[in-house]
Amino acid sequence: MIKDTIVDGFHNAPHRSLYHALGLTDEELSRPLIGVVCSYNEIVPGHKDLDKICDAVKMGVAMAGGTPIMFPAITVCDGIAMGHVGMKYSLVTRDLIADSTEAMVMAHGFDGLVMIPNCDKNVPGLLMAAARLNIPTVFVSGGPMLAGRVGGKKRSLSSMFEAVGAYKAGKIDEEQLCEFERKVCPTCGSCSGMYTANSMNCLTEVLGMGLRGNGTIPAVYSARIELAKHAGMQVMELVKKNIRPRDIMTAAAIKNAITADMALGCSTNSMLHLPAIANECGVPFSLDEVNEISERTPNLCHLAPAGPTYMEDLNEAGGVYAVLKELEALDLIDTSVLTCTGKTMKENLEGVQNLDTEVIRKPENAFSATGGIAVLRGNLAPDGCVVKRSAVASEMLVHEGPAKVFESEEECIAAIYAGKIVKGDVVVIRGEGPAGGPGMREMLSPTSAIAGMGLDKDVALITDGRFSGATRGASIGHVSPEAVSGGTIAYVKDGDIIAIDIPNYSIELKVSDEELQKRKAEMPIKRKEVTGYLKRYAAQVSSADKGAIINK
Repeated sequence: MIKDTIVDGFHNAPHRSLYHALGLTDEELSRPLIGVVCSYNEIVPGHKDLDKICDAVKMGVAMAGGTPIMFPAITVCDGIAMGHVGMKYSLVTRDLIADSTEAMVMAHGFDGLVMIPNCDKNVPGLLMAAARLNIPTVFVSGGPMLAGRVGGKKRSLSSMFEAVGAYKAGKIDEEQLCEFERKVCPTCGSCSGMYTANSMNCLTEVLGMGLRGNGTIPAVYSARIELAKHAGMQVMELVKKNIRPRDIMTAAAIKNAITADMALGCSTNSMLHLPAIANECGVPFSLDEVNEISERTPNLCHLAPAGPTYMEDLNEAGGVYAVLKELEALDLIDTSVLTCTGKTMKENLEGVQNLDTEVIRKPENAFSATGGIAVLRGNLAPDGCVVKRSAVASEMLVHEGPAKVFESEEECIAAIYAGKIVKGDVVVIRGEGPAGGPGMREMLSPTSAIAGMGLDKDVALITDGRFSGATRGASIGHVSPEAVSGGTIAYVKDGDIIAIDIPNYSIELKVSDEELQKRKAEMPIKRKEVTGYLKRYAAQVSSADKGAIINK
């Protein structure tokens, strides 16, 4: 055991003295030391309950003969950070989380880990750390929020952002806006649609790193506490059998995750996080493979914002495993992969049933024959860009229109609210990429404003930044190369015609090569002045098509 190098022997008496300072007994020090990485804080709704999850995990570890020791990880609430400078600090925390967790584990010599994440970058950051450290690890998230209810309908955070646009357009009054504000987020937990946090917590199950229900059991259900206890117990089994993250997160498991992503209709942010996790696992990842998998994978779920169902509904329908069961029947996933249960995925899926074919459709009645995400290429994005096509209205799957160009999210939002965006436009927001932002801000505010004003079936939005999983409409992000790297998006002008063909994975700026070369000679690259961590991040981060990993 790793702790043997720190705890046992006369030469480790100084170390033991410090453990005794923590109140640990000789009996506790004789057992495997299990690090419990808890992301509890009092500012993020998805993390407000993680102290209870942590207590349950620790009990499970102790019940199974281990000694649990908690240490923290940070997280940013993307909803609170949205639409201002704070969003520059969201994606960048993914690497802070991975790095700081690595530092804590390596400094203190744990034998196993239980990771307790919940929201957006916290989940992939800890998955990256797990792969990097490669000691026995189990994940248990804090779980999703229950849906709110306004006007007799289920609602979520995306409804709130769209309500702001509706209010600005005069479609609802201040009293109705206030009702949304009070009711759309009724409990703790990760926001209730298939946004980034829930996408990644569901994909954690598919990757084999979380027990059944990790992605879907609501935060406020007692079953979530039971799951946490089982996670604590299960890590002890992994320690005994020496089953490690890179035994589980293999190339086959990552391909399974892409496949499930397509069926579930996950957030486009998964196309940043899965490559980054694969990179830590030493597994090659190509965006081209995404479209190949999408072509053969039906989209079985339309959870909010794509449709009227929510995470609690997916849970009642049988959860992620029920989706995997449908994919298994189509021979679309590799069920021989090992999981944190100590069993194969095939063994885990025995007896699983789809309990609601409206929430999880049967393949013959799929929402579409192809998956929820598409990667587009063309002269505007030669290295690729990403769209959540399952949330795009059929009218916008193919679109051609004039560009309206903005140098920042703030400029765009002001123009939308001023009525300067009209039907047919293709809104372009540049200078918001991983290095150019820096930090690759999510743009839920402009997409929600467009949707709330009733323009989501008439207006496309393209950016080298990214979108929230709560975004719907023809919102195309991750344009690579980004503007600050000299990508074509840096040279788009107002009025240029942009052609989007999502079914054929194409995006083209209808400007000649000669004109583009002329613009490159005449139009200087615009760079933002930044300091501190953002300056270091901008200097080191890769492009979005590589997962915005730190690699320089």
